[in-house]
Amino acid sequence: MNAAAPLWAKGLAKAAALAADVLLPGRCLRCGVIVSETGALCSSCWETMAFIAAPQCDRCGQPFEVDPASGVVCATCIADPPAYQRARAVFRYDDASRALILRFKHGDRTGAAPHFARWMVRAGGDLMDGDPVFVPVPLHPWRLWRRRYNQAAILAVAIARQAGKTCVPDALVRIRATPSQGRLGRGQRRRNVKGAFRLKRPEAVEGKRIVLVDDVLTTGATVDECVRILQRGHASQVDVLTLARVVLTPDFEIAENTLYS
Repeated sequence: MNAAAPLWAKGLAKAAALAADVLLPGRCLRCGVIVSETGALCSSCWETMAFIAAPQCDRCGQPFEVDPASGVVCATCIADPPAYQRARAVFRYDDASRALILRFKHGDRTGAAPHFARWMVRAGGDLMDGDPVFVPVPLHPWRLWRRRYNQAAILAVAIARQAGKTCVPDALVRIRATPSQGRLGRGQRRRNVKGAFRLKRPEAVEGKRIVLVDDVLTTGATVDECVRILQRGHASQVDVLTLARVVLTPDFEIAENTLYS
């Protein structure tokens, strides 16, 4: 994963990409209209996406309405600290981004992964320092068999490749099939995933800084459970990187029940 590709291979890949752009014009990742660059969003879709950037909580990445001093942690993280050290995401999970993510997650649009990974590397810039190991949130074997791929693993591999880092796709395994989290409240989600994961590759985790990868961060119940398993495996630190995240609002407990995942 860390080995640099030969110059001739990189040149061949660029030539192939150029030829593909000429023969098959790029299409917007969200709506499918023709765009100037493969893996881009059209101007209309770009304007609808709520990208997350500073100012944000230094811990969970929740965006702030106003710009506080750097390193500030939100009230939620102070009252109920997450298991992970830091979390970062590209954009909000809302009406605009939902279709984009669900096509990737359930609609076999896995070709978007390198483009999503490029955004995620940029959004998680402060997680890339040093030599982190990227680990995806796993699917249960039955769900993996039905879906045919784990979207989190595809993202983790693509991110590690672009960042020149290490990815261990099978570091964690899901040992208990759980109902979909989409219709569950915060407390129900935590109970639902309790004991659902196991560390399969302890040697890949011990003493390492881990970046846990998933597609969407909602209440954090799933990633918190995975983080605890990684911490028991003596990971030195665990951060989280997702494509999207639900932005907490006063009516979040109601809003989260409308999510489909």
